[in-house]
Amino acid sequence: MSEVRVDVDGRTLSISNLDKVLYPRIGTTKGEVLNYYARVSPVLLPHLKDRAVTRIRWPHGVQGDSFFEKNAPAGTPSWVRTVTVPTTGSRAPSKNGDTLVFPIVDDLATLTWMVNLAALELHVHQWTVGRNGDPRNADRLVIDLDPGEPAGLHECCGVALLVRDKLAERGYDARPVTSGSKGLHLYADLPGRMPSEEATALAKEVAEELQGEHPTLVTATMTKARRGGKVFLDWSQNAGSKTTISPYSLRGRERPTVATPVSWAEVEEGAEDPLGLEQFGFEQVLERVDELGDLFAS
Repeated sequence: MSEVRVDVDGRTLSISNLDKVLYPRIGTTKGEVLNYYARVSPVLLPHLKDRAVTRIRWPHGVQGDSFFEKNAPAGTPSWVRTVTVPTTGSRAPSKNGDTLVFPIVDDLATLTWMVNLAALELHVHQWTVGRNGDPRNADRLVIDLDPGEPAGLHECCGVALLVRDKLAERGYDARPVTSGSKGLHLYADLPGRMPSEEATALAKEVAEELQGEHPTLVTATMTKARRGGKVFLDWSQNAGSKTTISPYSLRGRERPTVATPVSWAEVEEGAEDPLGLEQFGFEQVLERVDELGDLFAS
């Protein structure tokens, strides 16, 4: 096992297998993945700050098996910030008293340590934690637009405009992010912070309202058999125990696509033209960030 010692923001880390291919289809190596995360960290880290991070790890690359990891693993450096929360992910104690110890990724050293473990996907809750470790209410709402074949990203763009307008009617300004997979995610800030249950109810209300108005285009029903040709508005990711892929995280797909903040002009173009918007690869994302900065924050 090849291993090098590196200094990252004053922390010494052992990095292994830089030449290991994690995306065989195009030959992307672990070293390239680490380089991507280091370069994108100025815009990624604000989306991870104070949030418990669930990882999906591909130790043998995306052609191999993967697994979800919530707890900080054995051997976690003592300097990695963690938070202990009930297994439900809610503010209330769990019935059986079980807890999870999540890592918090507030700096490049922690991010590098995590990615070195082949954590390609970084998923976060919509709630944050305080410096004392207490979970706070949700500070943002998310709706996941998931197309059922033959619907695709083009249809998601059209539905995203409908969701944007529904949220605007309620006083919320939505921001679009490609999922890096098939669809889109729409986020809206909750400035006053809202309990996860209330955020879930709000997202469900919007989804069901649009399902009623556009029944051939939109579904708010979880049943996969009912999604054919429609865009499923997944409102459930606002629940305290649920997570969503972080903006700027890689995806464990055949090629290294990224959950990418986009502009509403790009979404409008995607609604007009089936080829008007795409799922971006990591090299495209780095170019976009160099040119545009973080569209999510603008």
